[in-house]
Amino acid sequence: MKSALVAVVAAASIAVTGCGVVLGQKQAPAAVNTLVYTPAEWPTPLQADVYQPRGEGPFPGMLLVHGGGWERRSRDDMDRLARYYVGQGYVVMNVSYRFAPEARYPAQVHDLQQAMHWLHREAGRLGLDVERIGAFGYSAGAHLVSLMALAAGTGSDLDQPWGGERTRPAAVVAGGAPMDLRKYTGGKLVPQFLGGRISEIPETFAAASPVTRVHPDAPPFLLFHGTRDSLVTIDHAEEFVAALAAHEVPVALERQGGRGHILSFLTVGTVLPEADAFLQRHLAAVD
Repeated sequence: MKSALVAVVAAASIAVTGCGVVLGQKQAPAAVNTLVYTPAEWPTPLQADVYQPRGEGPFPGMLLVHGGGWERRSRDDMDRLARYYVGQGYVVMNVSYRFAPEARYPAQVHDLQQAMHWLHREAGRLGLDVERIGAFGYSAGAHLVSLMALAAGTGSDLDQPWGGERTRPAAVVAGGAPMDLRKYTGGKLVPQFLGGRISEIPETFAAASPVTRVHPDAPPFLLFHGTRDSLVTIDHAEEFVAALAAHEVPVALERQGGRGHILSFLTVGTVLPEADAFLQRHLAAVD
């Protein structure tokens, strides 16, 4: 992955809009709390912003994960999406995670699993329906969300038991996601995230690629990707979609015409109608 990926969503805290679609909300949240979601023994205390909708629930949930090449940026980049989804009646958890090179794969995936554990433990207090938790990530965040979603049931190094609760979301929205890290034979970001170059640790490059972990019990995915993305080319999404479809996993790809990596995130509002329909379909309450 090119080193320019460190600039991913560099302007995201300014605006997240798209063709006149501004991320508004139906109502103000009842509460927004910043808290540490990791257990006391975790290597680094990690924070999240938890948005609570008004009402009694049960509510669906939404885990938001920011991008930044696994080495920078912050959950502030997802703040507007958080406010949008709490306005749609979701309990929203917008998380921070550990960065490379100090923390290497799969540390970041384990961080997200801890966030899911926290949501399960606090579900009663939050009025959260744990069977209806979705996940939404962009770029590196979409990569991590996808790995977390695919880990359950594979018996892999990622399927960690800490906390005891299920960590797989019921549906995933992934934008600009690097789904096959084996495509990156140079650069800085992927090697520092994984701990070496592909010639040194090819098995890690494969294991850290969501496209290699697809299985029939994977949750439904909605992908969106810029057709002019030169940092994470659209073949990542296309090949991942094909892998899921081969296992008959529900999947769709929204191609964002003429957009590159950063612009695809800054105009994320254009994909929200499709994302909302997708989430409503797969997170619908069961009577």
